[in-house]
This record gives sequence, structure tokens and C-alpha cells, in this order.
Amino acid sequence: MEALGINFGLLIVQIIAFIIVFLTLNSWVYKPMLDMMESRKQKIAQGLEDARVASEARANAEKEAARVLAEAQAEAGKVVREATERAASAGKDVKAAAEAEAAKAREAAMAEAELERNRILGDLRGQVAALSIAAANKLVGEALDEKKQHALIDEFFSGVKAGKVVVLEGADFKGESAEVTSALPLSSSEQESAKKDILSKVGAQAVTFRVDPSILGGVVIKVGDKVLDGSVAGKLDGLRQSLK
Repeated sequence: MEALGINFGLLIVQIIAFIIVFLTLNSWVYKPMLDMMESRKQKIAQGLEDARVASEARANAEKEAARVLAEAQAEAGKVVREATERAASAGKDVKAAAEAEAAKAREAAMAEAELERNRILGDLRGQVAALSIAAANKLVGEALDEKKQHALIDEFFSGVKAGKVVVLEGADFKGESAEVTSALPLSSSEQESAKKDILSKVGAQAVTFRVDPSILGGVVIKVGDKVLDGSVAGKLDGLRQSLK
């Protein structure tokens, strides 16, 4: 070794020094540096993963927010439509109820007016009878049979003679219902007589009565589409037609 110019002892010392330096650098510099770089790498990787997860979470949150918003808008639209429909329905119900109430009040008023008119006409019938009897007595100059005159006047207004409806004599037709129109209201006994006669001859199940002063006297009976006109106005019209 000395022939080559190498000092073996010095070489051994240098080798040992190199090993010591290497071990020192490896333990105190290189390995901590590697550990630090690995830790830094892991932190960077973790940061990237966290960023990816955060990005996905944000995207999911935006999608969820959009879905919730769409559902909220749809629900709001549904609520508005239902409220509008309920308001419209309530408005129709209120209008229908008001119209029904008005119609009911109108019908009640008309029925009351009809009753009052019939009451007045009923009172007028008695007055007409009294005036007719007085006029007849004055014309003949003596007192006539008042009972017979009342019977004649009653027959004139009711069209009922001896419990029979005069206009039904000779009539031959049937119907389920009949309507009797008189110039003045018929008394209860006249209505009963007329109803009994009509039910037996026409076979009707129901008979209704109405008042129309324009027919002057007698009665008009309507059964289905058939009309029996025994009114004074009808007879006068027939007389006018015959004279023409």
C-alpha cells in the first residue's frame, strides 16, 4: 500500500470518517428530508382529495338546492292553483247561495202577494154578490129570493152547479193532473166539489187551483195539453167570432 503511495492508517481513518458522516447525514439530514417530503406529498394528496370531495359536495349541494328550489316552486304553484280554485269555488258557492236565497225570497214574496190578491178577490166576490142582488131587486122592484140569487152568483164565479163542474158535462178524456182556473178564489166547499168531480171523471191524481180575473167568470180546466174553456170571457169571445 505504501508502494502505491497510500497510507493505510489514513485510509482507514478516512473510511471511518466517511461512514460516520454518511450515517450522520442519513440519520439527521437525508432520512428526515425524505420523511418531510413524504409527509408533504401526503398532505398535498390529502389536500387534493379534500378539494375533490369538497368540489363533489358543492356540486351535490347545488344539485340538491336546485331540486329543492324546483320542488318548492312546484309546491308553491300547486298551492296557488288550489287556493285559486278554492276561491273560485267559494265564489260560485256564495253566488249560488245568494241567487238561491234571492229566488227563495222572490218566491215567498210572490206567494205572499198571490195570497193577498186572492184574499182581496175573495172579499170582492162577496161585494159583487151583494151589489148584484141589490141591482136585481131594484130592477124588478121587489125582493127576490136571496138564497137563489147567491146560488146563481156562486155558480157564475165557480162554474160548479149542484156539486158538478159544468164544463165537464159531456167531456171524455183522461189525465194524471188537472189545473182549474177561476175568475175569483173558490171557497173550500167549491174546491172540494170541483176536485171530487174532476177526479171521478178525468181520473187525475192531483188538482191545483189558480185565479185569473181576466176570465170574468166560470172556470177553465187544463188536463195535459187539453183545455176545457167554460169561462165567461171564452163564451164572449166565441160569440164575437160567430157574429163576425
